[in-house]
Amino acid sequence: MTSAIEVTDLRITSADGTPLVDGVSFSVDVGDRLGIVGESGSGKSLTALAVMGLLPTGLTASGSVRVGGVEVLGARERSLREVRGAVVAPVFQEPMTALDPLMRAGDQIAEPLRRHRGLRGEALRAAVREAIADGALADPDRVAGSFPWELSGGQRQRVAIAMALACRPRVLIADEPTTALDVTVQAQVLDLLDRAVTERGMGLLFISHDLPVVARTVDHVLVLEHGRAVEQGPVRDVIAAPTHPYTQRLVGSARALQDALDAGRRGGAR
Repeated sequence: MTSAIEVTDLRITSADGTPLVDGVSFSVDVGDRLGIVGESGSGKSLTALAVMGLLPTGLTASGSVRVGGVEVLGARERSLREVRGAVVAPVFQEPMTALDPLMRAGDQIAEPLRRHRGLRGEALRAAVREAIADGALADPDRVAGSFPWELSGGQRQRVAIAMALACRPRVLIADEPTTALDVTVQAQVLDLLDRAVTERGMGLLFISHDLPVVARTVDHVLVLEHGRAVEQGPVRDVIAAPTHPYTQRLVGSARALQDALDAGRRGGAR
């Protein structure tokens, strides 16, 4: 059986021919936890959008991106709808861009459940309540009846996670899922993702510019610089002994930041 996600020599170029992603390859399946890390503009989010078949108009992609055995590049929307939600499901950085502000949260969670699991009536309503509970949201009935703008940022992100988990995908794609949240809510969302992936035996493709967050979340890491993969391997090995100068700078910056935070805590304790 093929991996849920198989990316081979992915290349993405802008309308003027500028390379944005240049020859990236990786695979993710059930039980795998792969992080893609790099600074803004490194191509990590474009890579995630290519996996979902959601590249912006004007960009050209080549190579191969297979999701659940379906070639995504050049596929028709009907084929893509069959794998989105069922094979892979996304959690994006800003839930307000992923959620329809004119639809109640419960209706948005119900939509993929109807499409992929064929649920109707009371079975559908029960599955929506279960999904909201899986998202660690109290008072499922209130959340289901709320519009996204009636919920806090952390609640909206949990609704987005509930939508992603509802159809029991093989791999969850989390693209900067905590960047827009405060530190306390960040930790709660990361714990929620970790618990969901562990309990369901799913795979995880986790994308972030934050190396310490990646290190606590994944087992393997792929480092991108200007669209190119410069280092890849077990996350502990990459952080302990980075070989590429760019990875060394990322690790050094993360350590310097941690030292500064630790110094600040010590200073505050005096």
